[in-house]
Order: sequence, then structure tokens, then C-alpha cells
Amino acid sequence: MNGRLKGMKIIAGNSNPTLVKEISDILETPIIKTEVGTFSDGEIAVKIEESIRGNDVFVIQSTCAPVNDNLMELLIMIDALKRASAARINAVIPYYGYARQDRKARARDPITAKLVADLITAAGADRVLTMDLHAAQIQGFFDMPVDHLLGVPILAQYFVKQNIEDLVVVSPDLGSVTRTRNFAERLGAPMAIIDKRRPRANVSEVMNVIGDIKEKNVILIDDIIDTAGTITNGANALKKMGAKEVYAACTHPVLSGPAIERIEQSVIKKLVTTNTIPLTSEKQSDKIITLSVAPLFAKAITRIYEGLSVSKLFD
Repeated sequence: MNGRLKGMKIIAGNSNPTLVKEISDILETPIIKTEVGTFSDGEIAVKIEESIRGNDVFVIQSTCAPVNDNLMELLIMIDALKRASAARINAVIPYYGYARQDRKARARDPITAKLVADLITAAGADRVLTMDLHAAQIQGFFDMPVDHLLGVPILAQYFVKQNIEDLVVVSPDLGSVTRTRNFAERLGAPMAIIDKRRPRANVSEVMNVIGDIKEKNVILIDDIIDTAGTITNGANALKKMGAKEVYAACTHPVLSGPAIERIEQSVIKKLVTTNTIPLTSEKQSDKIITLSVAPLFAKAITRIYEGLSVSKLFD
């Protein structure tokens, strides 16, 4: 065990055990013995089998599919830790589910990202550590400190090593321009923007491309790929408009419904993503390359525990 982190405890939910194990190994801090299961009627049961009284506890849980089960696990684990007299409860949420419901797009819409923030606060968390929230302003939904890590440096580092020539970084929509600019600057490449419209949820249509992509190798960058409609439509449109090779990158591989089939059938050469969400066997593909966020989260957890600045990790 790492003597420097002696007062730290790590607890894992069921959402992403492989990532938690990686973080635990890097920190040389064992995961505390916990049973997280269900009663016969489906209610979640949590049993913490070690004392955590007076400890700084980091509970690591992505709220990915099954979203509601993983969210309830997180809330119940936080409540159990609070009642067991943990000194500080840090909710480490590599992927924050419900983040896309962050505003009222239509009349009578809920703002579920705020509701989830309120639930995590009410459960008893003292701090949140997450990565690439769909909208950065979700940090303001919490009445507690939020450390917001970025996936762009990890993804950009991979492409820098590939030495791809004639490169243009493309934003799949107007909402991703800031992320795309950051990514392009790290690669020393120009950027372009796809102008699209979304007639209904999970459906997008490419209208125009702002920027020069003809005879260029392009990378489409986004925070989340869900059904993969936006990214594959964009990739196919770029190819028709004269792009050479088309790559894609994202932080959170939700990859629900027809996503894998669409990616397999698209012109995308490689999809580079991270392990904030585990890829189950049916979501495996030769086109997908997965990079680990464990080293970055381990550094962030160490800095939070030691009371040091986390902003150093954004460089």
C-alpha cells in the first residue's frame, strides 16, 4: 500500500470494475471490500465490510448503462459512506449520465442533469470528480467543488504519435467547436465545422461543411458517441466532399442501439475512444481503439487527497 495515501479509501460500484482496478493499481491503494448487489425484488443492496470512519473515500462509478441502476448504486453507496462516518466522500464519475438533458429545449422539458446533481448532493457527497461533461456549465448545478477533467489531451496525444499528414480536425456540429479548436491546436492542424440540423432526437442531417477538407485526412471529434448517427453521417458526407481518410474520436463511447453496425458500415477508418464506459463484448470492433483514463484519474485523486491543484492536469 502507498504509505503517502494511507488515509485514502477506494470503493467501487459495478459500472466499470476494470477502470477502478487500474486506478487502484496505479495508486497502490486496495479497493475496500464491498458487496453491491440486489435483493430478490431488484432493490440495490450495499454492504461495506471495512471501517471507513474518518477516512477520505473515493467512490468510483460511471453512470452509464444500465443508467438508473448505476446511478442508484452510486447514491446508495454515498449514503452508506456518510452513515459510516467517512471524513470526506468524493464521487468519482468518469461518465456523468443524463448530462444531455441540461436545459429546456422545448416547453415542459425536465432538466435532468440538475436533478441528478441534486440527488448526489442530497445523498451526502462532498466533492465530484468527472470528465468531459456534455455541457461544462453542469459544474454549476452542484453546490460543492467539481473537478472537471478533459479527455482531449489523451485523445490528441494518440493522434500526435500517428503522424498523419494533411490533417484537418472537424467539429460534428456547432456545439462542439470549442472542444474541436482545443484538439486542433494540440495537433497543430486547421479545423472545419459541419453545419447540421437535428429534426428529432438521435437523428441528424448534414447541411454544409465550413472549412477546407478536400484531399485532407480528417478527424471528427465529439464528447459522446451514442447511436453513432451524427458521427457516421458526418464521416460519409466528408468523404463524398473529397476527404481522404476519416477518423473519429470521442471521450465517452455510449454506443447504444445500432452504433456498432453503423460504425462498421461507415467510412470511418478508426474510432479512438477512452474507457470511461466499459465496452461489452457486443460493442467490440476492429475499428475501435480504447485509451485508458486511469492514469489521469489517479493523478487527480492523488492531488485532491493531498490538497493540491488539479488544474495542472489540464495542460
